[in-house]
Amino acid sequence: MERRVALKSMAVAMGAMAGLPSWASGWNKSAVAKSGLLSADQSKNLTMIVETIIPKTDTPGAGELGVGDFVQKMVKDCYDSKAQASLASGVSNIDEQSIQRFGKSFVDASKEQRLQILSDIEKSTDAGQKGFFSMVKSLTIQGYMTSEYVMTNITHYEMIPARYHGCVPVVKG
Repeated sequence: MERRVALKSMAVAMGAMAGLPSWASGWNKSAVAKSGLLSADQSKNLTMIVETIIPKTDTPGAGELGVGDFVQKMVKDCYDSKAQASLASGVSNIDEQSIQRFGKSFVDASKEQRLQILSDIEKSTDAGQKGFFSMVKSLTIQGYMTSEYVMTNITHYEMIPARYHGCVPVVKG
């Protein structure tokens, strides 16, 4: 390899590394919410699906923490078009099942009715429904466990796990 090519490659890599923090610091809840993958009704249904998977207790639920938007963003940016279509059709399918079984949309259904629909989908023999639900469930858990609230209030995440005590006397042993 020539020295000039190596220097150019290193310069590009350093420039990318320098620009990465400013690009990532622009992420916020409203920027993540504008994924454009699902319609507004489907987004509400997805929020209710993730809220049903991890409901609100003494801690906020997944819907309250914006995990539905996280799921959409991950599927849009990191998954192929087949998975994106699976998410859209799966969310619509859940709403249709709720209307057929209970006469109301998934968002308006009771907690028990929503749990019943999701548990039936999880036990389903249809590979498409099962794949949709496992994808949404795993992304819900990932989004919830990596949310700011959980990382700071429940797991007490420390970016650098150690302390520097500069004024500690050295003990001779």
